[in-house]
Amino acid sequence: MPIIISPPPAPAPVPLPPPPPEPPPPAAEVFAIAMPGAAAQPTRAPDTDQLRTENATGYRPADDATKPSGAPVRMGLILPLRSETLGAAAEALRAGFMAAWERDRDNITITVVETGDVAQDILSSYAQTLEAVDLVVGPLARSAVTAVATSPLVTKPTIALNHPEGYGTANATPLPQQMLPMGLSIEEEARQVAQWAAAEQPGASAMIITTSTPWQRRIAAAFAAHWQQLGQQVRMVELSAPNNYLSDPELVQLRARLQQDPPGLLFSAMGADQTRQLRGALNSGLVHEADEPVISTADGLPATPAAPVAPTGFAALPLYGTSALNAGGGMNSPTNELDGVRLLDLPWQVQRDHPAVMVYPHPVQAGTADMERLYALGIDAYRVAREISRKPAGRFSIDGVTGRLTVDFGQGPARFERVEQPAVFQHGVPQAVQQ
Repeated sequence: MPIIISPPPAPAPVPLPPPPPEPPPPAAEVFAIAMPGAAAQPTRAPDTDQLRTENATGYRPADDATKPSGAPVRMGLILPLRSETLGAAAEALRAGFMAAWERDRDNITITVVETGDVAQDILSSYAQTLEAVDLVVGPLARSAVTAVATSPLVTKPTIALNHPEGYGTANATPLPQQMLPMGLSIEEEARQVAQWAAAEQPGASAMIITTSTPWQRRIAAAFAAHWQQLGQQVRMVELSAPNNYLSDPELVQLRARLQQDPPGLLFSAMGADQTRQLRGALNSGLVHEADEPVISTADGLPATPAAPVAPTGFAALPLYGTSALNAGGGMNSPTNELDGVRLLDLPWQVQRDHPAVMVYPHPVQAGTADMERLYALGIDAYRVAREISRKPAGRFSIDGVTGRLTVDFGQGPARFERVEQPAVFQHGVPQAVQQ
């Protein structure tokens, strides 16, 4: 049933070159102790699609030349809000999208299209939505984006909230020119970390530490391929992790391997808890401290502590990771095991004084870090959609809450780039740094 809700943009950059094909990642070194693997995710039968319209005031249709501000625009937001597996993620994204619309309505009407999980039902909803709107935002699931991208239906600007299967690989099918994928990609994030690490550690070899978890393998493969593309040497080690806890015997073997042949840096494809365990195991007993504490008897007070000794051995190895290291929402450890670890994340998560981050409301009930990132994606999806509706052909950039965004749309194949924010752990919390 329709719900009626009563009733400012960005600069311009350089074209984005298409990425060259990446080499295959190296085979992972696996230690001798076999452990069970991960279970596959279940799929759900479709729910009945439902339309919900939220009116706003807004922008200009993207199927025309540039329109003056105030011309009406109809946007459709297609999300799996009726899915048990993706419903919470869809709701977080919807909330961010509507928060951005509330701040800058400008005669835009939003039609929220609620779907289930099945690709065929989403295709049907997409086709119906196209007839009623000027621009579509969605769908969200990778399988749904793939189904839309490989169909002949994409005849109006469509901002996909994920990347289709095979996107960015050498043999990927070209996308429809009216489709712009702008999902949060852990693979792209890993490639950016590789670029950053190569700039900071020129000529260094890298060792990637991962487990057999599928998302970690994807991160590891993306980093390895880009590192090789940069002409750097890389090795990959896959550790077993029963009950998500790294195998102690394998960590001992890894320490011995590093002692014999240390790399120039480490890259963790793992999350915060496993990386914290890795760091503790590798650094144990290798940071030299003063043999005896120095105590003053004057007034019973300790003397000025000796200057800290620079870490040596494994403790001195630069360690890089992705946003998976940042649990967010007060979930980071109060201890300092990750201090000095470098990572990339969204400004929304690590740069609260960022101008764009400060102007949008944060959810009343903070969820997990992943839900907060999807909320931020919703904000930037609306901002990109609004800009495309104003200028359907051309290039523009946005200093977004998910990173510095560069978009080239309506002039051949659409191109999108997101540059995330570098950060370093300090006192157990990631702090934004200048790259």
